[in-house]
Amino acid sequence: MAVKIAPSILSADFSRLDREIRRVEEAGADLLHVDVMDGHFVPNITIGAPVVKSLRKAAKIPLDVHLMIDNPGFFLDDFIRAGSDIITVHAETVSEKEFASMSGTARSAGRRLGVSLNPSAPLDMIKAYLPYTDFVLVMSVNPGFAGQEFIPGAIDKVAELRGIFRGEISVDGGINDKVAGRVIRAGADILAAGSYIFGASDVKAAIERIRNAK
Repeated sequence: MAVKIAPSILSADFSRLDREIRRVEEAGADLLHVDVMDGHFVPNITIGAPVVKSLRKAAKIPLDVHLMIDNPGFFLDDFIRAGSDIITVHAETVSEKEFASMSGTARSAGRRLGVSLNPSAPLDMIKAYLPYTDFVLVMSVNPGFAGQEFIPGAIDKVAELRGIFRGEISVDGGINDKVAGRVIRAGADILAAGSYIFGASDVKAAIERIRNAK
């Protein structure tokens, strides 16, 4: 099965998001990665559920909404109602019991819930979450800002995770044509990429380079 590509709108031109979305959709994007940051869990503030609702109106492809926020359970219903198809929360922000409850809520609404692992966090941190999760997002940069360099340690983490988890594995951060092949070979199913895609003169070619990287 072909690797899915999820352009991250954090690197898009926010003055013309509808056109930016069409640009990546027409270029073959499979998902639209949406980074939600609260200025607490990460040192940056981006967007909230009202913007996700507007993105839902503009996008034909699924919205992959990454909640880099404290207390994500409190906001889960808001992001479901806004039209998120896939919602990711960080293991540091929810207990195993709360995550299991959130997973039930998301699945009842026809959504998918995933758990994310920061670069410094060991895989053991999320093992108890795996029975309840639809996918795992491995961060290959420290969350909070676009344009960071890929952290190579993510490759071993993906490979180890692939050995114990049969669901989808997504990798987010610093993805380009130089590292994509190694990530795919390790077992990744979804690549989230921001500046490499939105900063390209030929977006379709950029997407194909990372999708087909060896």
